[in-house]
Amino acid sequence: MRGFIAGLAAAAVLGTYAAGGDGWREFTGSWNATGSLRTLHLGGDRRAATGEFTGTLLLSGSSRPGVGFRAEAIAFSDTDTGMVGRAVWTDENGDKVYSEIRGDGPRKGGKVAGTFTGGTGRYAGATGAYAFTWRYVIGGEEGAVQASSVDLKGRIRP
Repeated sequence: MRGFIAGLAAAAVLGTYAAGGDGWREFTGSWNATGSLRTLHLGGDRRAATGEFTGTLLLSGSSRPGVGFRAEAIAFSDTDTGMVGRAVWTDENGDKVYSEIRGDGPRKGGKVAGTFTGGTGRYAGATGAYAFTWRYVIGGEEGAVQASSVDLKGRIRP
């Protein structure tokens, strides 16, 4: 599927990590997910697909907004136009951070960009962005997918 993202697992207390003077919390991390794809062949090499993923996201960095999250994400992709989707990261307290995701798809490198669009609890009003490259393997089971991120980086202002 068009460089999709998804995944996250529980942990972290936001207040434990110091934000920079401007309130931004920078982070790096890794995102691992499993999920399923449903693909529609549109003639020639063109395909459209829907995907649903869950997994874990582990963050590092002294100002990260948490250590780990559980994530759920859905996406639609088209080999000609790219990927668009939505993701929800949930921390150990049940607080959620929402994001919109867009990608160029595996034919063009699997790059994904996310934009935070708010959240609940400590993430209410969250803004910021993140990016990474998605590496995935389609499993032997029809539609089964495993994916992991490369070079996940971002910043958030909760």
